Amino acid sequence: MELPDHLSRVLQNGQRLRQQGYRGRFAPTPSGPLHLGNVRTALLSWLHARVNNGQWLLRVDDLDTPRIRSGAIDSVLQDLRWLGLHWDGPLVRQSRRRGLYGSFLSSLRKQGYLYPCRCSRRQLDGAGIYPGTCRRLPQDWGLRNARLPAWRLRVAEPFCAQVGDVVLRRADGVIAYHLATSIDELAMGISEVVRGQDLVSVCAAQIAVMSSLGMASPRYGHVPLLCDPSGQKLSKREHATGVRSLRDRGDTAAQLIGQLASSLGLVPPEHAISAEELLEELRERQDTLMSLIVGADSSGKVRDRN
Repeated sequence: MELPDHLSRVLQNGQRLRQQGYRGRFAPTPSGPLHLGNVRTALLSWLHARVNNGQWLLRVDDLDTPRIRSGAIDSVLQDLRWLGLHWDGPLVRQSRRRGLYGSFLSSLRKQGYLYPCRCSRRQLDGAGIYPGTCRRLPQDWGLRNARLPAWRLRVAEPFCAQVGDVVLRRADGVIAYHLATSIDELAMGISEVVRGQDLVSVCAAQIAVMSSLGMASPRYGHVPLLCDPSGQKLSKREHATGVRSLRDRGDTAAQLIGQLASSLGLVPPEHAISAEELLEELRERQDTLMSLIVGADSSGKVRDRN
């Protein structure tokens, strides 16, 4: 597709950054304090960037305003600093980049890559892949029954069969997760995304969005989730233990890093170790770290990293 010059420059600058060396990122949603599962993913992402002598960037995904909790961003920053997981460059906030996302969205719409969709969640209940119900209908972008349509991307093969047509703007006007994340990975020059295994399923959709912009995606690596004794992944919704509460009860950062590293088999149990000390140990045995990360290929399908 053809993009306006200012948008092409955004993508070209990101491509130059990616070519300069490894660039990873951590992108929490500030809907509450970091819990141990978040921190373990952040630790692995940070270690992987540092072992590769690369940069580790921090972005907060704060577009979905109703989910954002007051003070959560400051809490995330404090927790990461306390743990010794220092990031490079300025903090990036998606809520301050709405204009950028909107410009890409407008360009995609003008060139016919998008179409309005009025399907409700109830109508699509049980449909794993969007069946294309609104793809060939007349393009009515206005209000109907006091509601605006969602905007879907006409996804090309081979991704269409995997993910269907992806929503890029929700019916409530909020920029969708897949568009914002894809634009940010490209604009920030991210070379590899290391994130939780629960996000494997979004790979193909995000690669499809980047492909529609004529851009190659980052590499993707997914790490095992930290689960509770019943085997359920930790989540803020289930009130998983936050870093702040552990710090308040007297735990040290080295104790927490050691606990998380031990859960991954990187150090013996009950072993206190700082993030920097763990990094130095892993520089000598990078294969151990790599074995924990499962990658995805260029179509978004999961593959064994080894």
